[in-house]
Amino acid sequence: MSEPTAFVNARLLDPASGLDGRGTLIIESGRIAAAGPDVKPPHGAEQIDCKGACLAPGLIDIRAFVGEPGFEHKETFATAGDAAAAGGVTTFVCQPQTDPPLDEPALVGFISRRAAGACAVNVFAMAAITKGLRGQEMTEIGLLAEAGAVAFTDGDKAVADAQVMRRALSYATTWGLPVVQHVEEPSLARGGAMNEGEVATRLGLRGIPSIAEVILLERDLRLVELTGGRYHAACISTAESADAMRRAKKRGLRATCGVAAHHFALNETEVGDYRTFAKTSPPLRSEADRKAIVAAIADGTVDVIVSDHSPQDQESKRLPFAVAEPGIAGLQTLLPLALELYHGGHVALLPLLAKMTVNPARFLGLPSGSLAVGVAADLVMFDLDAPWRISEHGLLSKSKNTPFDGRPVQGRVLRTLVAGETVFEA
Repeated sequence: MSEPTAFVNARLLDPASGLDGRGTLIIESGRIAAAGPDVKPPHGAEQIDCKGACLAPGLIDIRAFVGEPGFEHKETFATAGDAAAAGGVTTFVCQPQTDPPLDEPALVGFISRRAAGACAVNVFAMAAITKGLRGQEMTEIGLLAEAGAVAFTDGDKAVADAQVMRRALSYATTWGLPVVQHVEEPSLARGGAMNEGEVATRLGLRGIPSIAEVILLERDLRLVELTGGRYHAACISTAESADAMRRAKKRGLRATCGVAAHHFALNETEVGDYRTFAKTSPPLRSEADRKAIVAAIADGTVDVIVSDHSPQDQESKRLPFAVAEPGIAGLQTLLPLALELYHGGHVALLPLLAKMTVNPARFLGLPSGSLAVGVAADLVMFDLDAPWRISEHGLLSKSKNTPFDGRPVQGRVLRTLVAGETVFEA
């Protein structure tokens, strides 16, 4: 942008600095030039009146699946970027379970080039831990890091082999990058379709026990203690896992964890009459587990909140529940669902936003997630209290698989900017 732009009369929210107050933010050449209550618009600047709306760092979603390459019928970088922008997400990190999987440096480079040319927002990639996502032979972690991978994961597959996980934690430490695990012990989860319990029994569906999650998590935490590596549990969903992470943090382990929005917004009863749009991995859990996850977000045990965006076409969802693909299209609904925790009195606004801005930025070493001077002007403006209903027809993702159709929420995105340029405006 050639001339500076001033966003005036905004409620500035910056979890990184603790700023929460009325003020002005100045953008020059795509970067934040000033932000605060005493900032005055420079002469000749374009002024945008926020009318009291919130202005915060754009959201950073570190767990989103995009179909390129191989599954373009489910999602493309163009459609994912549009959905992200409409949801106030200015950066997302795509997962490696593409076809072929992201287990070679050239494929990581392809993602960077393809996303830069097609996507409205910033995109980074996590590379595979193991070749072909088969959990057996480790990838060339150093070469993948040099190609631009920001972390290593096998996506929605767990690394069950303890020796492979031990080596991955050790090697990734050399590059200062985290290893991200889908915490679900495969043999215990095999064949399961939803959370094991009364609801699954009543529906006649094979369940996935909650212990499948904490068993693998506890094993991995022991390996973190052994190797000193950086470890992240992608989407914890049970009370036992939250307790395990609390203990790990008290012991000073380099372990963090994330939670998907649907795991604090829904419970297993959402499956109802075999609703495949409510099939997720890990599955929606009991109400007691849901409440425990909310408590873990509130007390700081949970470091980041993610969409776990998993778009699925109709042919993959409109099947018998046991064989339907899991996943929710979540990029566009991440912010309003997270804000339910604030409106419900569970989490204060700045700590909540921190889990979607500065925390993921620091976790991956990204130079964003704050309103600091010199940082790229990746911003979201939103009306904190505006009521509306989520509609699958309003989703810009190529796939519309959401269990939140018709759900009333508060908090609507008004404008999203990437490097100072508006990429969405309501």
